Amino acid sequence: MSATLLKSVKGLFELSGKKAVVTGSGGGIGSAIAHGFAEFGVDVALLDVNAESIKNLKIELEERFQVKVLALPTDVTDSKQVEDAVKVVVNSFGRVDILVNCHGIGQWSRADEMSEKDWDRMLNVNLNGVFLMCQTIGRLMIKQRYGKIVNIASMSANIVNKPQPQAHYNASKAGVVMLTKSLAGEWAKYNINVNSVSPGYTLTPLVEDLLKSQPEYADYWKPQVPIGRFAEPLDIVGAIIFLVSEAANYVTGHDLVVDGGYTIW
Repeated sequence: MSATLLKSVKGLFELSGKKAVVTGSGGGIGSAIAHGFAEFGVDVALLDVNAESIKNLKIELEERFQVKVLALPTDVTDSKQVEDAVKVVVNSFGRVDILVNCHGIGQWSRADEMSEKDWDRMLNVNLNGVFLMCQTIGRLMIKQRYGKIVNIASMSANIVNKPQPQAHYNASKAGVVMLTKSLAGEWAKYNINVNSVSPGYTLTPLVEDLLKSQPEYADYWKPQVPIGRFAEPLDIVGAIIFLVSEAANYVTGHDLVVDGGYTIW
């Protein structure tokens, strides 16, 4: 293989100078994604309801990687807050090349006992918030005729996890996958790639908090993972880097499952 071809293939993963928005960047996976982008030379806008977490992350990323970082406390279920945050990003960065929707909540609740409030909250954060972010930034990407969008779903979009009861969570993540496919179909003609990543059990603060109520669940899950361990947030980042790079220009509407093999059984 020629040196020229090898160089061109390596260049497919070049992201330096790109401008990205990462929601949920105060959390475990979102923070890891932001770190990955910054290391690749990407300027990053951090969106999260937790203002303190993204403030600290902004300082860290700017010091370590010398990229431009914005910390924008935002409730992604509020369309006005989303619009205001995106305006700040555009005024600062000039454009948005990449959007990663990594925000989300979790809860275990039996369907027959679940309150309407809990159902609505789950769908509002996990699905409606993804739609609002995609819609708002998608309009920008349509105008610039370029964009890479990755929505973080879950393997729960494709299976019913057990033993924990979580019908509302599963439904919300299945909605994210189908929203992703729908937007991919609509926006391909604008040179916008829309994909999703579905992590398996990942050791994030969210999962660890849930396990405080049912620690025995971890003992049930782990033997079901062929690789033999739970994911670390860093295990998810490589899939994101691939999907937002030029190496994935011909990939759209795809749900990339990163679960250690859990769903092959």
